[in-house]
Amino acid sequence: MIRNLYDRTIALAHHPRALWALAGVSFLESSVFPIPPDLLMIPMILAARDKAFLIATVALVSSVLGGLLGYAIGAFAFDTIGQPILASLGKAHAMEEFNQRFNDLGFWAVLTAGLTPFPYKVITIMSGWTGMPLGTFIATSILARAGRFFLVAWLLHAFGPPIRDFIERRLGLVLTAFVIALIGGFLLVKAL
Repeated sequence: MIRNLYDRTIALAHHPRALWALAGVSFLESSVFPIPPDLLMIPMILAARDKAFLIATVALVSSVLGGLLGYAIGAFAFDTIGQPILASLGKAHAMEEFNQRFNDLGFWAVLTAGLTPFPYKVITIMSGWTGMPLGTFIATSILARAGRFFLVAWLLHAFGPPIRDFIERRLGLVLTAFVIALIGGFLLVKAL
């Protein structure tokens, strides 16, 4: 089953609308969607290594724009939209206490969430809710997401065939490691 899904994703990476799909996933992941864009970005780069940096750029721009939506949700619709999203991640009880701590660490919180499997949408919503300066949020989001997406693009562009071979031979292991990292990010959210 996993092999079929992987093969299908690789085949879809050549589809004319693949970049639009990546843009949509990257945008939504930054504010409301639980699946990271890496799941689409990595197979796309493996299928078309010559487009690695274009793919990373689409993910970056879409992610930062989606982050602005998350920021707006936190700033203008926290009670109706932001609170339920954060509550679904187990963070509803600690919002007030977290407010001051978050602003003290704002730059580092956005940078860390943007670079790691930590759910970026939590940080985008919290940035708006706590009133983080918009300029700081945008600059840090660009820095973090560019670091994450362009590092992946560079690694896959530079070492594509061996990495692709490793992924294809050990697909179950790679998927398990990714899921563990994703769950770890959600557990980290619950611990904060």
